[in-house]
Amino acid sequence: MATTGDKAGGDGRRLAAGPVPVARLIAATAAPLLRRAEGALSRLALDWAEVVGPGLAAVTVPERITAQGKQGGVLTIRAAGPVALEVQHLAPQILERIARYLGPGRVTRLKLVQGPGKGLAEDQAPLPPAPRRPIDPWRVRDRLHALSELPEGPLRDSLARLGRTMAGA
Repeated sequence: MATTGDKAGGDGRRLAAGPVPVARLIAATAAPLLRRAEGALSRLALDWAEVVGPGLAAVTVPERITAQGKQGGVLTIRAAGPVALEVQHLAPQILERIARYLGPGRVTRLKLVQGPGKGLAEDQAPLPPAPRRPIDPWRVRDRLHALSELPEGPLRDSLARLGRTMAGA
């Protein structure tokens, strides 16, 4: 309970007069937890290849640890598209390895975010698309002529439009 400015709490600190913003109370409580999480993330990021293995470390990046109080933390891992599914299946083993490295209860859940892993840095340009093979217009015209055997209707019209587009006509 807040008292007037003249009285002090049992630990010598002055108690606030009136209501105290909740954000100030949360910040004071959460600061030690956040410092612990940031230190754990730094250590984990430095030794990521040793924790999860070189193959998985090449395509994943630990991004942040969100402290969840006594329930442990949530480690956010950025993984290249198709690798995210593999990481999801390996989550129990990854959590076990992280617990051996950081200590039990520090990270209890994984959160996956799809994005480029270490193999493709953000400043690198993506690979150019494969060159398209040229389409032989005579072959396409032969196929269009074969459409005359189909009954009239939307399917025949759609196939004819597709053939003309492919032939460049």
